[in-house]
Amino acid sequence: MSDGDHEYRGLVASSWDFLRGDTSDFPDRQFFREIIDSSGEPALDVGCGTGRLLFECLTDGVDIEGMDISPEMLAICKQKASQQSLPITVYMQAMESMDLPRKFRTIIVPSYSFQLVPDLVEAKNALDNFFKHLLPGGTLVISIWHIMSEGKGEWGDWWLVAEKEGFEDGKSIKRWERSMYDSNTQLRHTENRYELVEDSEVVYTEMHRRSPELRNYTLGQLTSMLEKSGFSGAHAVSGYSSEPASEDDKVFCIFGRRD
Repeated sequence: MSDGDHEYRGLVASSWDFLRGDTSDFPDRQFFREIIDSSGEPALDVGCGTGRLLFECLTDGVDIEGMDISPEMLAICKQKASQQSLPITVYMQAMESMDLPRKFRTIIVPSYSFQLVPDLVEAKNALDNFFKHLLPGGTLVISIWHIMSEGKGEWGDWWLVAEKEGFEDGKSIKRWERSMYDSNTQLRHTENRYELVEDSEVVYTEMHRRSPELRNYTLGQLTSMLEKSGFSGAHAVSGYSSEPASEDDKVFCIFGRRD
């Protein structure tokens, strides 16, 4: 995925915070913060988007920077930082080609962002780059959504993901999605349809298609990839817990260390 190829634009970006609402109860919130506290600063939030995890750390004085591929999401992030008078450093770069001016004690890749690099060669480049940007003794943590269905590569039905009133001049906004997953290629494809509704009529529609959208990984596959990129001590936890992960976990977080 090149720097100019990103899904998070248009209504995807402008409605992102609005449709998510309060994120204070997201299960990864405390998990990643504790990792940064234990592994150390400076930290890097890869795929920081509009700053969900970034701002909480910055508010508490954590030395953390962000990186994202979407100029629209980063523009929103910077605007929010300005409104809160928070100094912020963010980079518009793709993880598979990242070249940042400093190294970090902790790199977090939340929200399954690593899987949005579906090409295996580019995914390997991303892991190599994470390794290069870690200080000795530093830690990398990646969250993974493990798709366990036996998909046959056929599009599913559209379903309403979110609907909320009061967006842009009082209009309602709806987000619809359909997807397909091919278990042979381990690739997921998605289409999203955004609708602005006024007086019960759709007045604007925006379509977003990403094919493929993300790559699925088993625990074993990702462990092997980390080791090939030079990481030691690769291990995973179930969800956002401290319990060891298994191949049956729908969500797991995998750790790697640079010695």
